[in-house]
Amino acid sequence: MSAETGAVPGHDGRLRCPWGLSAEEYVTYHDTEWGRPLHGDDALFERLCLEAFQSGLSWLTILRRREGFRTAFKGFSIPAVAAFTETDVERLLADTSIIRNRAKIEASVSNARVAAELAEGELDALIWSYAPDPAGRPAPRTLADVPAITPESTALSKDLKKRGFRFVGPTTAYALMQACGLVDDHLADCVSRRTHP
Repeated sequence: MSAETGAVPGHDGRLRCPWGLSAEEYVTYHDTEWGRPLHGDDALFERLCLEAFQSGLSWLTILRRREGFRTAFKGFSIPAVAAFTETDVERLLADTSIIRNRAKIEASVSNARVAAELAEGELDALIWSYAPDPAGRPAPRTLADVPAITPESTALSKDLKKRGFRFVGPTTAYALMQACGLVDDHLADCVSRRTHP
């Protein structure tokens, strides 16, 4: 897929971001979740974990195992995951329904403990405080117009790391911002774009 590719028609004739058409799971995720505002500490914690697990892998791999992740991580309840022990880590390392990466599993548990120290709603407020002004950047016309990192994602990454979060580099932070609707990186002609240029 060329980075110069703009929105392309799907099976229903509606224009979508090209990546959103490469698999059926992507179509659903693209049309119903990606780029839509997401709030709630546990919901954002889930996305933070999944973005970390995705590092070095295809997002499709994560989508196909998402229900397994949700079961294994107790619905990504911050208090529940924060209470995980080494026995839970070993259980997760044996769970074939998720990505069995010790560093990412341990980071998820550690991140839950950091998040559990925050007041209710504070993780949501922290992440959303880095949402840029939507008028500050024109809608991307092609995939080449979509950045991998931004000053806001770099600042969010730095803030999260300072608080003790792990696996939250600027690229992961930007993927989180895209997925959770802090930015709308649907292409300009995409049917799922919230605000058209």
